Amino acid sequence: MSESSAEERVAEEVFGSSVARREDVPLLTGTGEYTDDVELTGALHLVVRRSDHAHARIKHIDTSAAAAQEGVVAVFTGADVEETGIPNSIPTAWSLPGLVTPQYRILAVDKVRHLGDGIAAVVAESRERAHDAAALVEIEYEPLDAVVDPVDAVSGDYPPVHEEAADNVAFDFTLGDEAGVDEAFADAAHTVSVDLRQQRVVPNAMEPRAALADYDTRTEELRIWMTSQNPHLHRMLLAGTSLGLPENKIQVVAPEVGGGFGSKIYHYPDEAVTAWCSMQLGTPVRWQATRSEGYLTDCHGRDHVTTAEMALDAEGAVLGMRVETHAGLGAHLSQFATATPSYLYATILSGQYTIPAIHCRVVGAFTNTTPVDAYRGAGRAEGNYVVERLLDVAAAELGMDPADLRRRNLVSADAFPYETCVAVVYDSGDYEEAMDHALHLAGYDDLRARQAELRDEGRYLGIGVANFVESAGLSPSKAAGQLGAVAGGWESSIVRFDMSGTVTVFAGTADQGQGHRTTYAQIVAGELGVDVDSVQVVEGDTDQIPQGMGTYGSRSAPVGGGSIALAARDVREKARTIAAHKLEASEDDLEFEHGTFSVRGAPDRSIHIQEVAHEAYLGFDLPEGMDPGLEATQFYDPENFTFPFGTHVCVVEIDAETGEVSVERYVAVDDCGEVINPMIVEGQVHGGVAQGIGVALYEEGVYDDDGRLRTRRMDEYAVPAATMLPDFETDATVTPSPHNPLGVKGVGESATIGATPATVAAVCDALAPFGVTHLDMPLTAEKLWTAMRDGEVS
Repeated sequence: MSESSAEERVAEEVFGSSVARREDVPLLTGTGEYTDDVELTGALHLVVRRSDHAHARIKHIDTSAAAAQEGVVAVFTGADVEETGIPNSIPTAWSLPGLVTPQYRILAVDKVRHLGDGIAAVVAESRERAHDAAALVEIEYEPLDAVVDPVDAVSGDYPPVHEEAADNVAFDFTLGDEAGVDEAFADAAHTVSVDLRQQRVVPNAMEPRAALADYDTRTEELRIWMTSQNPHLHRMLLAGTSLGLPENKIQVVAPEVGGGFGSKIYHYPDEAVTAWCSMQLGTPVRWQATRSEGYLTDCHGRDHVTTAEMALDAEGAVLGMRVETHAGLGAHLSQFATATPSYLYATILSGQYTIPAIHCRVVGAFTNTTPVDAYRGAGRAEGNYVVERLLDVAAAELGMDPADLRRRNLVSADAFPYETCVAVVYDSGDYEEAMDHALHLAGYDDLRARQAELRDEGRYLGIGVANFVESAGLSPSKAAGQLGAVAGGWESSIVRFDMSGTVTVFAGTADQGQGHRTTYAQIVAGELGVDVDSVQVVEGDTDQIPQGMGTYGSRSAPVGGGSIALAARDVREKARTIAAHKLEASEDDLEFEHGTFSVRGAPDRSIHIQEVAHEAYLGFDLPEGMDPGLEATQFYDPENFTFPFGTHVCVVEIDAETGEVSVERYVAVDDCGEVINPMIVEGQVHGGVAQGIGVALYEEGVYDDDGRLRTRRMDEYAVPAATMLPDFETDATVTPSPHNPLGVKGVGESATIGATPATVAAVCDALAPFGVTHLDMPLTAEKLWTAMRDGEVS
């Protein structure tokens, strides 16, 4: 390929094309470096001795037998931590009015509050010796009654998890127009209600959490490698609230991170304990969670108990919604534990629909369980599930087709930007187009006809339709601050040409499998007209990146990518000024295409941007007053969230003899605005659908009445395998975000949000002949078999 044709390929195809993921080769060949692969001479191994009780007072700890074991270097308790005078706290990052915030120590001191609470830290020369010694730490407990259900927790029948919250209420949050909702219900021709539970789910990232800390006693500097979705947040919280070190004395590095789904956003006690042990011993200390340990300690998701009601007029127009939710928070407040079931949940309850009045109340409850925080789709998944379940129940009550009822209430395409009654403004969309496209791809009318035929044969086909909209690109900072966040929602980046014409991008986000090194390179290549292979992307190291807010909430492309695009444009404008100087032309007379600046009307007078970069670093002949070099830094703070949306259609068949569910087809039409890399978007949708189906049919974190987690291994907790899923049929519509530099919206969580209600709707639709309108997840074969036996075939 000639040089000119290669440049044309770059400019015209790189943004929006399925460029192969550059991340995959090291991951597939085993050469990628994860936290536990990092080698430091003399590194010791940490194992945390964890509570055997869900709720108990610690009467006495005897570490002598553990400390006496060969190879054991030190055994520390919570009292040892307290004696060093560090802040010793794991903070929440989002405040709410009236929020109760008990101290969350890095090792328990007086009481344990959930199975797996850390009590002692054992440091030894090998991981095996540390594990053996940890088992020898003797702990005398005074057991207390445990509570695991968020409704029970606030009933007054159980002892407080924290003395500061005698009623176990961490917060009582409301949003919306209560009087307007009361009026809507008074005027309604139809009202429906549903009691539903969104069960606790356990994240299962491929790589368990890990940390390697190295404290230099001479310089008092700490380096820590860790499995992190946001290294800068971890640095800030390690410094100020856990260890008491200056922030500029800490370097956090996130190497390859094997998935997160939210679970690696948060600052946990374990990474802080690892760093603290290194500070005490003056030697590197590493900690690696086991899979079963992760089940006990990694923040779980969901855990909502909800009563929801909907008011409709005679024609099926929704007039109002009333929602009351008890949200289990677990034993401690994690970083976004308060935001997820409040502002991220209540503000999305309008879904894709024109609902005049909504009122939501959320009671956040402490329970003797693993802390709960954001899991893929956080808050938005829970909110969309509520409104979609209500619409299915309403359709059954009104005798309407579920798709027709949804279409009746959609926000129209000409209504955007659309302000809902729950405090958000949707940026852009054409909901009816996406819904019609999904139904067409699925062959919806033919499916309904086939369903009727099969029912005559005693077979039970179910068709589920779910619409969704989510708030993505989490920002802007001003709104976040007003709503209680302790940090903003902006993102930063540096785009830097090197003297040879290659480009390096430093981004404040942190990749855990999303493909940032590919998509960010595509953004820069498209903006600067260089080959995508000449762009390197650096993330995950607080010493290389000026600052960043991390990766979560589908924010990498809209916020991180937006920052990168603006920085690249700043670079291009400086390059334009230099090019005009070199070509002895006015900047206004320059055209830029395929990376080349040329004089309008005189294309032979031209200079490529990579040659401009070389001249910028030589510094011999630059415009008067211009500094050498060619780079730009951008801090980008969007004016609003972005709002991806879509329609998913799920088709299932239920075996009448066994209750087993077979997912026969799955059609997903997603709109994430402009698409940077279609292949990566499709991969995100596939993964999200799999997780959403998993929540609907298989996954549940189950505690017994004593607070013991009964699902603490993969043979006890059902994660869907590929053989349990069909080939997904995906497509997209495109409505660009009008306030985003790239028009992108984000897609990392969308499919999970759509898949769960679509799958539940399909199962309940299949069971309609048995009088079933709703069943709580997970929809196991036993649960469905029982419902079919208890129901009467109509």
